[in-house]
Amino acid sequence: MGKPKVDYSLYLVTDSTPAILGNRQLAHVVEEALRGGVTVVQLREKTADTADMISTARELHGITQKYNVPLLINDRVDVALAVGCEGVHIGQDDMELSAARKLLGPDAIIGVTVSTVEQALRACKGGADYLGIGTVYATPTKTNTKDIIGTAGVREILGKIAETGFDIPTVCIGGINGSNLQRIIFQSGAAKKGLDGVALVSAIMAAPDPEGAARELLGLVKSPPAFGVDMGQPVVVQEQVAQAPSIIRAVHDATPLSHNMTNIVVQNFAANVALAIGASPIMAGYGEEAPDLCKLGGALVINMGSVDPAGLANYLKALRAYNQAGRPVVFDPVGAGATSIRRDAVKTIMANGYLDVIKGNEGEIRTVFGDSQAQQRGVDSSSTLDESEKARLVLALAAREKNVVVMTGKTDFVSDGQFVFAIDNGHEYLGLVTGTGCTLGTAISAAIASRKADRLTAVIAATLHFEIAAELAAERPEVRGPGTFLPAFLDELYRIRQATASNELSWLRRAKVRTVDFPEDYP
Repeated sequence: MGKPKVDYSLYLVTDSTPAILGNRQLAHVVEEALRGGVTVVQLREKTADTADMISTARELHGITQKYNVPLLINDRVDVALAVGCEGVHIGQDDMELSAARKLLGPDAIIGVTVSTVEQALRACKGGADYLGIGTVYATPTKTNTKDIIGTAGVREILGKIAETGFDIPTVCIGGINGSNLQRIIFQSGAAKKGLDGVALVSAIMAAPDPEGAARELLGLVKSPPAFGVDMGQPVVVQEQVAQAPSIIRAVHDATPLSHNMTNIVVQNFAANVALAIGASPIMAGYGEEAPDLCKLGGALVINMGSVDPAGLANYLKALRAYNQAGRPVVFDPVGAGATSIRRDAVKTIMANGYLDVIKGNEGEIRTVFGDSQAQQRGVDSSSTLDESEKARLVLALAAREKNVVVMTGKTDFVSDGQFVFAIDNGHEYLGLVTGTGCTLGTAISAAIASRKADRLTAVIAATLHFEIAAELAAERPEVRGPGTFLPAFLDELYRIRQATASNELSWLRRAKVRTVDFPEDYP
């Protein structure tokens, strides 16, 4: 008969617990889901006895056969044999793959759960038909969270599979729903190998309308996300610098909204910076306002200056709203490494939405990347990395998150995951005034709101505008220190904007931008 060709796009894992099903019948929910477009069904029953499980499997198999969709049994090879369904899915603690294959034969579909590169390669070599990669995020249906790997772990596994030449279907599982599905597919994708589908449990099983939920979820799988627009490809320094005036003019002409969710220490300063560069600021920390604000064509800045449960909940509401509207988000993980509360907040924010730009100092970027040694005293950061290490860090983080990363410091490093640019402009007074790093995020938000399709160039333009204004301000005769520097800095932001709008670009000659190159064998 031969092994059936399988579409893994929308993979349903059943859960018949009362908390999920309520008073509904499992077979009825599964059939509704199949009508909505589910392409694979896995029966997972961890506590049922053998007779009951065989009975349930036979009932479900009769339904899945009507829709020409394979039914797989979790763990229980004996049940699959008794029912004659299409195959099984086995975990790392279940039967060996080779033993399952010997019992089920060459035409059976056998999937394997993997959470590490080693497990994935072993399953590929052993002849698995597909891999279930996860757990991506924690979920009530998955009580063992030792293997939570996030999108970074999924991407690493996919990359290694492609690198070693295996062409095997993959789905990811764990905490996946309609709000994060597209982001997980987008951020997990590697150059040669992306996910073939997603495995879901509660998003369909617990839905009041499983058919409608499945149809909507399949549509999300099949369509590109509203966020994550492909970035431009200019890699020559002169091209990047030459495009800065057009972006500054675009902000001047369009007056994009800069929605700042930031701490009270810098709210006034951030609003003034936004006005100076030509943006329209709003300091709105209440997440319920975001669904309306995100429709106004601007960008969101999440500045993690103050962390508390209510604030974090508001960040997540706004993040989801801007992602859904396809509008850009800048994340500033202020003081991310200072406390365990802040480190956990970073993980929560990154798990709940797509961030177009992550901007922070060395310690903050190291924390976001997952460096447990990056301890901060507060919002400051002492540098311990050399230039090459900094460049590699921003490159790796941007590649992992598929976005733009900015590491601020004496030299700013900017990367889109393919290239790294170093910007040597700026002045030491910026480090002596509270909130200057935060307000760079405001400037970046305005730039990417006006040039979303080319985030790398927009970020470089905003950074040059900001840093060169600081240089010009520090040179003014009335400036004698940080106190007199601040109003002069706002003046110079405004002066550069007005000069650029009039096509007077002498300020741009100050730009100090260079590429950071790596050896040809650098991954």
